[in-house]
Amino acid sequence: MAVDRYGVMGYPVSHSRSPVIHRLFALQTNQKLQYELLQVTPEKLETAVRQFQRTGGKGLNITVPHKSEVTRLVDHLSERASTAGAVNTLSFRDGEIYGDNTDGYGLLRDLEFNHGLKLEGTSILVLGAGGATRGIIGPLLDKKPASLLIANRTLGKAQALTDHFSRSGPVAACRFNGLPAGEHYDLIINATSAGLHGDSPPYPGTAVSDDTICYDLSYGLKATPFSIWAREQGAERSVMGWGMLVEQAAESFRVWRGVRPDTAAVLKRMNVSA
Repeated sequence: MAVDRYGVMGYPVSHSRSPVIHRLFALQTNQKLQYELLQVTPEKLETAVRQFQRTGGKGLNITVPHKSEVTRLVDHLSERASTAGAVNTLSFRDGEIYGDNTDGYGLLRDLEFNHGLKLEGTSILVLGAGGATRGIIGPLLDKKPASLLIANRTLGKAQALTDHFSRSGPVAACRFNGLPAGEHYDLIINATSAGLHGDSPPYPGTAVSDDTICYDLSYGLKATPFSIWAREQGAERSVMGWGMLVEQAAESFRVWRGVRPDTAAVLKRMNVSA
């Protein structure tokens, strides 16, 4: 009997923990599947997706840098993928491709369920305006924050996101160096890769108070530059994105298999705290 095939497609993907996570999900839920790493350059994305579909693959996770580009290959977009303008989960059924986005769900699940945060009425600052930001703005605005500011190195990309999501809630844009003076935020989310490659990170120290929660969408076995910076600024809490990684994966698994895994058990197994 053939085992159902899944995988993660990106460039690069060698660092991905997704195969480990989905293997743990499969063991926990008694599902028979295999999950593989598929390193695909941007110019070969369409060929690789269609080959995976043609050879009987059941689903793919899509990661950097393909989340926006892959939308043009999809026959049916979920509402949350349409809102985000980006896809991180593909399902292949009856010869058609279904696109979904579980990133925002994964972030909210981690913030609210694992960390006990209440987002309604809060002030939120998001650093960066790339594909990672696109997937989380809609779900964050659904929680009715008092304000959401997107800061980016260039204003154009941040403003484009603001325009896209302006009907969903109170969202504004600025440059990193144009943050309102003396303004503190309840939640600061780092959606940039700044600091990971030795470049100068644009983290605004004046935006942090001792009540601020700092959340890095990046994650590692060692503290990220942002999480170190957040602690140095006296933030109430500094959190890396392990929980979001596992929670978005669990939602993809539910989309594919119709069963939701216990994420707390997987986070514990991976030796990272929820």
